[in-house]
Amino acid sequence: MNIRRYIVFGHDVAAAGLAWIAAFWLRFNLDFPDDEFRAVMFDRLPYVVAVHGAVFWALGLYRGLWRYASLPDLQRIVFAVGIAALAVPALLAVLRLGALVPRSVYLIAPVLLALAMGGSRLAYRAWREGRLAPLVVHPTAAPVLVLGAGPAGAALAKELTNSAQWRVVGMLDDDPGKQGASVAGVKVLGRVENAGSIAGRLGVNQAIIAMPEATHGERKRAVELCTQAGLAVKTVPAMSDIVSGRVSVSALRPIELDDLLGRDPVQLDEAGLQGFFGGKTVLVTGAGGSIGAELCRQIVRFSPARLVLFEQSEFSLYTIEQEFRDRRSPVEIVAAIGDAKNEARVGEVFARYRPDIVFHAAAYKHVPLMEEDNAFEAVRNNVLSTLTIARVAQASGAAKCVLVSTDKAVNPTNVMGASKRLAEIVCQALQGQDGTQFVIVRFGNVLGSTGSVVPRFREQIARGGPVTVTHPQIERYFMSIPEAAQLVLQAGQMGKGSEIYVLDMGEPVKIADLARQMIQLSGLSEADIRIEFTGLRPGEKLYEEPLADAEKTLATPHPKLRIARVHAPQGGNFLDELLAWLASPGEASAPHVRSRLQTWIPEYRPTKANQ
Repeated sequence: MNIRRYIVFGHDVAAAGLAWIAAFWLRFNLDFPDDEFRAVMFDRLPYVVAVHGAVFWALGLYRGLWRYASLPDLQRIVFAVGIAALAVPALLAVLRLGALVPRSVYLIAPVLLALAMGGSRLAYRAWREGRLAPLVVHPTAAPVLVLGAGPAGAALAKELTNSAQWRVVGMLDDDPGKQGASVAGVKVLGRVENAGSIAGRLGVNQAIIAMPEATHGERKRAVELCTQAGLAVKTVPAMSDIVSGRVSVSALRPIELDDLLGRDPVQLDEAGLQGFFGGKTVLVTGAGGSIGAELCRQIVRFSPARLVLFEQSEFSLYTIEQEFRDRRSPVEIVAAIGDAKNEARVGEVFARYRPDIVFHAAAYKHVPLMEEDNAFEAVRNNVLSTLTIARVAQASGAAKCVLVSTDKAVNPTNVMGASKRLAEIVCQALQGQDGTQFVIVRFGNVLGSTGSVVPRFREQIARGGPVTVTHPQIERYFMSIPEAAQLVLQAGQMGKGSEIYVLDMGEPVKIADLARQMIQLSGLSEADIRIEFTGLRPGEKLYEEPLADAEKTLATPHPKLRIARVHAPQGGNFLDELLAWLASPGEASAPHVRSRLQTWIPEYRPTKANQ
């Protein structure tokens, strides 16, 4: 047993003896009794101590820790002292030793003992939390405002009471009922919109947003108000992480771009996904990429029997495989290297592991890079890999194959978007009445993915600028990588075959505004980091079409998923013609590739510069 528990036991037994003596002292008007009663007091003392020790030990008072003493601990103390208060006179009566003990002593001693035991525990906890010396301030502690006076704000204020880094000088909350109130010893000074004026009055340069339960819009507004006031901002972890115990509420982190551009959490059909993936073998192509890796992370939550990571890049495959190894995932992880265009290798992997569900995320995605010199390679990679994976999935009896597509496949204006639209048509053409169900999912840009503007902007800011943006008015739709992956899984589970699901991407974001926000989050301004406009690149357009347009899509049971209305896939010998061209294109120049794509994709309209 822990030595500290013996020390606590000794403390309580000693407190019982002192309470017994103090009760006599109070009984005789704050004076020690005469010799007769003094002898009674000391002669009965061993019995009193023994009874209390036995009762305390039997009732298990020493399982808790003093630093976490709370109301339940006080309740257990009162109960134990009450039992001992009845046992002491009963024992003395049985031994015929209670005749000269004043009856008031039996009543006073338990009260004193309960106060001593409860008070010592609470005092210890207060000392550990720094509450016994509230006027002592660490000289290095910086004043800070906490935005949010709810449970998370109260917990944060308590944890920072004895912090050497932060000193909470006030809280802000929009709830009228909390104005002027005190939360965890800290006064609520006003509304969130008053952050700037209150911070200026108190000389505060730092704010902490403690509203994990609030909507994204509310948190975004709080961040913007603080940054406009020139306050450095941190935030508490997500409520799910706090509740699960993975992190403490005081595990503060800087504001990330996801906090400004992200959306409210996706509501998943957890039971449906558990039934969809549970006990199955799942294969993900492009498993080392941004989307593929996140798909893998999300899939293991639903207990598949085996997850096959299929990836062409050795380093990317090694990285994601090691991540799962370090996490000691209970799911069997298979790392298979190979090219998704290589039918022999793909067939070998499928024959060995027999995947029930396939997610095809491998693709070339960089628009300008794929527009000219690499145009045919973009089509060959994106279309042939899809055709190969889809055919092998059908032949091996996979129940479902999900193609990860892009918003650039909507009325494409560039080769990359056209290649993904052609890959969609391939999956629709292969869809039969029975067998493998092909499901297609389109979404826009994801924050922080490989090749996105976010990592590039971070590098440019770190170098001191300038941050390069192609056009002042260029806009894109964004969502976080986890949100995109979760919705892909949900669409895969819902799909019955041949549907093209589109994700609700929210409102478009101007790339120039995104650059300004990233500069601000770095603690700098446009005076420090210049934004430079470089002109649209090959294949780029100013605005992407909204995916979830109600006129072009059909609703589904999930609020963030809709089904696109698209023309029927090619008939006749389309697949044979396509395969023959991919195997032997003849002239593979970019103009020739664009011309050939237009014969299969009527809605493909290359930008004027590329026609």
